[in-house]
Amino acid sequence: MTSQPKTSRIPAPLYAAAGAGDLAYQQLRKLPAAVSELRNRVAADLSTVDGAELRQKATETLRTATATAENLRRRAASDLDLSRLRETATRNAAVVVASAQAAQERAVTTYGALVGRGERVVGAGVLEAADTVNTDIETTEQAPAPTPAQLAEAAEDKPAAVTKRATKAAGKSASSATKSPRATKQTPPAHD
Repeated sequence: MTSQPKTSRIPAPLYAAAGAGDLAYQQLRKLPAAVSELRNRVAADLSTVDGAELRQKATETLRTATATAENLRRRAASDLDLSRLRETATRNAAVVVASAQAAQERAVTTYGALVGRGERVVGAGVLEAADTVNTDIETTEQAPAPTPAQLAEAAEDKPAAVTKRATKAAGKSASSATKSPRATKQTPPAHD
């Protein structure tokens, strides 16, 4: 059995879903033409066949089916051979297993084709965005946290205007902390 296609950026099932959606869209685009073709064929068939012909064909088919069923019943009653039946069952089981393996291989192949189609549908733009995000994540994870000494050094390197604003802001917050809280006026409750 082959392995699933590998994609490094976006999970393969998402590509497969995009590919399946694109395939369904392409098939749906063909639907109106197929419907009109079938409508024309049915109309042509109905115009050439009359009811008596249909009844005659149905009666003949019923007679043939009944005769075949009776024939099979007679053969089954006279030809009952358990060893042959066992061989047939074993052979049929082997055929079923082989068919299941072939179906599994076709499913893997189809899945790979859907992933490829999805990659084409999604396009390179998403891949580039995923690369950018991955690079940003890796860069963020690799960057060491700044030490307090580095932070102090960065603060010293800032222009004077920035430090003046920071000093003013610090002064305002300190002065507002020393103010006393405002008293609220309380009104007495009204009596009747």
